[in-house]
Amino acid sequence: MRYESSKKILVIEDDAVTRNLFLEVLEAQGFDTIGAEDGVAGIQKAQQHLPDLVICDIQMPDMDGYTVLARLRQDPHTAIIPFIFLTGSNTQTDVRKGMELGADDYLTKPSSIEDLLRAITVRLEKQAFLRYWYATNSHQAAQSPPSSFNSESIFPSVPQLKAVFDFIEANYRQGITLSDVALAVGYSPAYLTNRVAKQTGETVNAWIVKRRMAAARPLLRDTNQTIDQIAIALGYQNTCHFSRQFRQHHGLSPKTWRKQQQLFQSSKNAKLQLIKNHGALEKLVPLGC
Repeated sequence: MRYESSKKILVIEDDAVTRNLFLEVLEAQGFDTIGAEDGVAGIQKAQQHLPDLVICDIQMPDMDGYTVLARLRQDPHTAIIPFIFLTGSNTQTDVRKGMELGADDYLTKPSSIEDLLRAITVRLEKQAFLRYWYATNSHQAAQSPPSSFNSESIFPSVPQLKAVFDFIEANYRQGITLSDVALAVGYSPAYLTNRVAKQTGETVNAWIVKRRMAAARPLLRDTNQTIDQIAIALGYQNTCHFSRQFRQHHGLSPKTWRKQQQLFQSSKNAKLQLIKNHGALEKLVPLGC
């Protein structure tokens, strides 16, 4: 796919070979590219050029990628720019730290050109959708009267956060992140994180995951969809990420949880059938005989 709209992409990478390779590939795809050799230069160029997307290495001298992301998220001019991490590690701790700071995606080095372009395409398309959603819904959300969520909802009834939870409810299947929600409701990710945590005791990302888990359970229990199909339906880009989050919330993998539910339902059905058979037997055999 070649982008004719000249989207600007900033690549922050201390390794010159990797940085230049990414810049050449992106230029060949029609992007306007900006390169930065370290975190300090990356922040300066982000503030100067206001790119449409940032790709940033995590491990860099003097200033790591986490610090770069935190600084950009604190600046209202750069707070909502989609941000993709480049990392040689894909551990749960690294991913969680980045997501809490407002990262939108991770690419593990070495990554293929296809993976890079796919991640960029997804983020730019999602950014365009979110801008449209905010333009068409923000006024309505701000003016709508507070309303309580139904008893089956996992969200608390906090009128000040109604727009946040409405957006999560409408879009949790789209692979949304903290940055997406912040853009949709018109706040910086850092401010929104603090506001939601103060009023609910949970982060925005935690609420997104809770909503996905609430949707995952009936899909696992009541349908024959594969784990891969369910993960995709809930907005996950890979099954491993879904399975890891499911295990964190339920103490079991999706596959094991499904088997446990099937055994429980089977036992329940057997008991119901036994009760029905016992009732039918009593009708056939007079009491006291």
